[in-house]
Amino acid sequence: MTATSTPPAAEGQRAWWLRRAPATALCGIAAVYTLAPLVWLLFGLTKTLPELYGSNGFQPSAGMHVLDNIRDLFAQDDGVFGRWLLNTALYAVGGAAVATLLSVAAGYAFDKFDFRWREKWYAVVIAGVLIPHTAIVVPLYLMMAEIRMTDTIWSVLIPVMVNPFGVYLARAYSAGSIPDELLEAARIDGAGELRTFFSVGLRLMGPGALTIFLFQFIAIWNNFFLPLVMITDNDLFPLGQGLFTWSSAVSQNPDYTRMIVIGSAVATIPLILLFIPLQRRWRAGLAEGSLR
Repeated sequence: MTATSTPPAAEGQRAWWLRRAPATALCGIAAVYTLAPLVWLLFGLTKTLPELYGSNGFQPSAGMHVLDNIRDLFAQDDGVFGRWLLNTALYAVGGAAVATLLSVAAGYAFDKFDFRWREKWYAVVIAGVLIPHTAIVVPLYLMMAEIRMTDTIWSVLIPVMVNPFGVYLARAYSAGSIPDELLEAARIDGAGELRTFFSVGLRLMGPGALTIFLFQFIAIWNNFFLPLVMITDNDLFPLGQGLFTWSSAVSQNPDYTRMIVIGSAVATIPLILLFIPLQRRWRAGLAEGSLR
């Protein structure tokens, strides 16, 4: 009788799985922790108010009241939720688009132009990443109040048009994706600096610009403290502030609890629809910039 031995290939595969098991387990735990609130919200979208309190949170309603809940949400308080949704889209799309263009232009300039005190100015810009956003909201409010721009869309849009971290990503991406020889060729052909940037630089920095746009879009979409300080007009509220006002009035109208759950679920749908089709390019742009 001869003892059977495990083939070397099987032993190598088993060792490979053992090495990866801790990392896989940690990723699984992180995924469950991240997705559990989203799953609870999506199941809550199917329930009535009594079911929200009296049923398992991770089990959909047998009645599947999705359409009724969404209809009630957009009819609540004369349809103000739709206005909040449009406001949030305006702040997020407009602010992220301008912030992306400014960040890409600034990163391109810091990388491709040699001017006096370039690194010092760059350090000043990057220092903005170290300042907590909440620390500058009150000074921003005082500045906006001084020029009488509080309670306007500009009091929210202007501050979010600046993104120091986007400048950092743009410079890193520019250094790796735009050959200096290509810019010199464009200048020899007679293109000015603006035309060179928009025709050559901006196109080559497309994946990096998309990464910056997504970062800023999500940050503005989820922004709560800045609008809370700047805006008191109900018609200008973004989703976060609007749902907060409903949360403060639950004692007066208990059905606001259902509206908050449904509104929170609806508010996540645009982010999911934006992120899923663009995630490949977003990952590519983020990885490209991190390697420079």
